[in-house]
Amino acid sequence: MMELETRELLRVFVGEHARFGHRPLYEEIVREARLQGMAGATALKGVLSFGHDLAIHTSKLMELAQDLPMVVELVDDLEKIDRFIPVLEQMVHDSASRVMITREVVRSGIIE
Repeated sequence: MMELETRELLRVFVGEHARFGHRPLYEEIVREARLQGMAGATALKGVLSFGHDLAIHTSKLMELAQDLPMVVELVDDLEKIDRFIPVLEQMVHDSASRVMITREVVRSGIIE
């Protein structure tokens, strides 16, 4: 039976149009995670959301299909997540964007 290891999941909620230089911020977060040697990162596109501004963002209506939510998920050891968060904070600051993060303990494993 596969053994699950205790890891941490960091989720970064960011608007699709947030930019870091000439690229989307969510793409740069994934690239930076790779450069930092993290175990992996996945960017997921949301279809419906609202946040601090209470505006609905959806892919259903063209007039509201602005700045859809992106979620970047990273799973790794506590120490690597701890080291990545200040890098993420700097990226967000440099991009003049705003993101929300969540962090939780998860059990993970690979099935081959």
